[in-house]
Amino acid sequence: MRFVKTVIRATLVASALASAGLVQAKDLTIGLVLSVSGPFADYGKQIKHGIDVYMAQHGDTVAGRKVKLIVKDDTGMAPQVAKRMAQELLVNDKVDILAGFDLTPNAFSAAPLASQAKVPMVVMNAATSSVTEKSPYIVRVSMTLPQGSWAMAKWAAENGIKSAYTLVADYGPGHDAEVQFKKTFTELGGKIVGEVRTPVNTADYAAYLERVKDAKPDAMFTFVPPGSSMVALMKGFRELGLDKAGIQAIGPGDLTDENELAAMGNSALGLVTAFHYSQAHDSPENKAYVAAYLKAFPKDRPNFMSVGGYDGMHLIYQVLEKTKGDAGGDAFVAAAKGLQWTSPRGPVQIDPETRDIIQNEYIRKLENVNGEVQNVEFATLKAVKDPGKAAK
Repeated sequence: MRFVKTVIRATLVASALASAGLVQAKDLTIGLVLSVSGPFADYGKQIKHGIDVYMAQHGDTVAGRKVKLIVKDDTGMAPQVAKRMAQELLVNDKVDILAGFDLTPNAFSAAPLASQAKVPMVVMNAATSSVTEKSPYIVRVSMTLPQGSWAMAKWAAENGIKSAYTLVADYGPGHDAEVQFKKTFTELGGKIVGEVRTPVNTADYAAYLERVKDAKPDAMFTFVPPGSSMVALMKGFRELGLDKAGIQAIGPGDLTDENELAAMGNSALGLVTAFHYSQAHDSPENKAYVAAYLKAFPKDRPNFMSVGGYDGMHLIYQVLEKTKGDAGGDAFVAAAKGLQWTSPRGPVQIDPETRDIIQNEYIRKLENVNGEVQNVEFATLKAVKDPGKAAK
């Protein structure tokens, strides 16, 4: 009986202390699945840089909980590895939140685990439209490929481009980009004069570009993985004289990742893209972000993936403030729906119906600005939802 009374007394004391806020809340553990090594290592690096900048500005405590990060390397386009890493984070590390996911196949593979565990999964880059449909616990802060493709098609059709040839990589994001561009462009009166899907890891686009040149379109709409693939494509575009033949290169803006612009050099000048973020975006929030980023990482340039990491942490912090520290999947997602804030990219909102991002799309042109190649914005399409989901 004495033991029972002692347990009851201890329970009552603990409850009173908790009510008074005198018991330290459990750490908030966030498991990041990122490409730390391999050909897509820069993706993971940029997302982590954005996370680090945010935490340097806002601290490592939210709603009374100390934030702890655990990073797992998925090694690149490796869905089975990503699934194993997510499983380790959930089972061994008992993380409260899964986050990161720079590549679509990796996000797909981890989604069922988030559903089973009822753990929030914050996607900071993977851009295939259907990602958020793979689990009710996914919230995305990055983009969808159809957003940029819809904006690019609308601008092209309204600015004298009457015909286009599509050249995209043969994987989920490439398919999304192609399908949305063709749909919007033809609905607005444009004509598709040819199309090709290339192997996702190819480094030689010469044969495909010759087909484009022979078709004599007004524009080539393209999407290949940002980085070395895009560098090779644009160098081939110039070397084979497609620009001199009067063909305008257009595409979603992740093609012109800031960290790859130097490698592209003048071969990409004049490329027109539609996207939600540019280092050159003119706003107080972005100027502050870019300054903080360059101070922390002077050898790199902030890009859209870094902003995905930054905004992903902002979402987590804001949700935890709303839930008073509750990171349970249902409470987290409910609090995230409809959340609005001003990001370095501009005003954003989490669509309460789809758990996807609503954001501005900027039409930009690659120009040389004071000796540095930049995405210079010249038009804005406001508050763009994911067109694929908006049509459902």
